[in-house]
Amino acid sequence: MDTMVILFSLGASFLIAVLLGPLFIPLLRRMKFGQQIRTDGPQSHLKKSGTPTMGGIIIMLALLISFLKFSDKTPDFWVLFTASLGFGLVGFLDDYIKIVFKRSLGLTARQKLFGQLLFSIIVCAELYNMNHSTMITVPGTSWGFDLGWFYYPFVVIILFGSSNAVNFTDGLDGLLSGTSAIAFGAFTILALQVSEHESAIFSAAMVGAVLGFLIFNAHPAKVFMGDTGSLGIGGGIAAVAILTKMELMLVIVGGVFVLEMLSVILQVGSFKLRGKRIFKMSPIHHHFELVGWSEWRVVTTFWSVGLLLAVIALFLAL
Repeated sequence: MDTMVILFSLGASFLIAVLLGPLFIPLLRRMKFGQQIRTDGPQSHLKKSGTPTMGGIIIMLALLISFLKFSDKTPDFWVLFTASLGFGLVGFLDDYIKIVFKRSLGLTARQKLFGQLLFSIIVCAELYNMNHSTMITVPGTSWGFDLGWFYYPFVVIILFGSSNAVNFTDGLDGLLSGTSAIAFGAFTILALQVSEHESAIFSAAMVGAVLGFLIFNAHPAKVFMGDTGSLGIGGGIAAVAILTKMELMLVIVGGVFVLEMLSVILQVGSFKLRGKRIFKMSPIHHHFELVGWSEWRVVTTFWSVGLLLAVIALFLAL
């Protein structure tokens, strides 16, 4: 029965995303919700200027409808709902301000930080009320330790880190859609393995939603997800890792996202400390473009790395 519900959840969200695409993309285009392209980036990206963004609305709607239909509305449901839709809302406001008010940075750093912190605190409160375990387990071992009250700041770090790492990954046509589908696919299996049914249903619904979106987001992209999608995906995958008690496994399953974030941190740190850059451009997917890789080669390589990491995570969980 669980397997059938999982498949229905995935199939429903995929179908909804596919149906919503032709409705929302022309609407976003008419509203002039077009992407602004960095002039200091790869020159091949300049032709993408004006491509509709905020397509993450398609992902979030498909996810929400499917998850509402097939979930059991347990306390886990509200954690997943808050993390994905809450962070997605922060991303939506950021996108909206960028496009409508022509403010290239969208929300200020302080405003975005406040929004992410607000929903992180709500998630922590939900976890506390459901007596969620504060134990942390090292992947591939039986060794674990109890963080006690320090677990809640740890949850905030996971939510912040995951949402921002996923956000950095969204820079090429289909890159985040594909890598997130792989990561959530792995978490669907991992969640079933530990009988975390709500997380399995949520993960499957997210797989369907991002794969449906990928039809319109694959190169050459007809629409971008924007922060609406990337922050929602990042918050959602963090919540799944927390509920399945695989917080540290997220580093492996989401290894591509971690790599993207580390490349930004190393680039900024190196420039500030030494006045030199490590990469031609960060996040690292742009570095590979600037050394001569085609966009499609970068995307498929990162998908392959994501798939390999997912297999490693599943092997460690056996």
